[in-house]
Amino acid sequence: MTYEYIITEKPAEGVGLIRLNRPKALNALSTPLLHEVGDALRAFDADDSVGAIVLTGDDRAFAAGADIKEMSGTSFSDMLVNGGLIEAFDFSKITKPIIAAVSGFALGGGCEIAMMCDMIVASETAVFGQPEINLGIIPGGGGTQRLTHAVGKALAMEIILTDRRLSAQEALHYGLVNRVVAPEVYLQEAIKLAQKVASKSRVAVRIAKEAINKAYELSLREGLEHEVRGFKLLFGTEDRQEGMNAFVEKRPPQWKHR
Repeated sequence: MTYEYIITEKPAEGVGLIRLNRPKALNALSTPLLHEVGDALRAFDADDSVGAIVLTGDDRAFAAGADIKEMSGTSFSDMLVNGGLIEAFDFSKITKPIIAAVSGFALGGGCEIAMMCDMIVASETAVFGQPEINLGIIPGGGGTQRLTHAVGKALAMEIILTDRRLSAQEALHYGLVNRVVAPEVYLQEAIKLAQKVASKSRVAVRIAKEAINKAYELSLREGLEHEVRGFKLLFGTEDRQEGMNAFVEKRPPQWKHR
């Protein structure tokens, strides 16, 4: 499929790559771009050759925020009826792991999209923040919720209420990102991580991702019950039998992903 605002490819076995491609606007998030990202995510999610997805921008910016020119003409009634940018911010139905490869600015909606992903590999140049307060609004793509889960209430308050920015190393310290690497290799590192995920049983990866995400939504008791159901469910898969046989026979497993 041909896109106008993103580029897609398969840079390595088992990996789908989505690159935001509005470099002159620092990859500002317009509604058409977000819809294309959603289409590409769903296409890779349905592609049996893909086990994990990498989402990236370019060296200067992952995404410097929402397209303010587009948002400035949006009324309350428009937002209420059409959802605007918020409507396109839902990655929750993607079953395969998504890894954000972030360099440069990840601000506003860019920070929110990175946090929607399951893991984040950051360049040393990455900067994270939620500057919406400067526009007289608040984050509308999950920033108040996901950032609080990631870094805690006090720091989330400071970031959102004062426009404090986090450097890559600060983001690592507070648990917002998985690792920080040199700008020259951040994308390659994200692809390597995606390859490692894609090399596992995809049915087990799917169940594991779902269970981890439920930890944010359910009580501990409900989360434990959900985990046990997933654990038992996997005993009905061919991959569970293959994985255990391979362990006993001291050989690499040959996954069938079913």
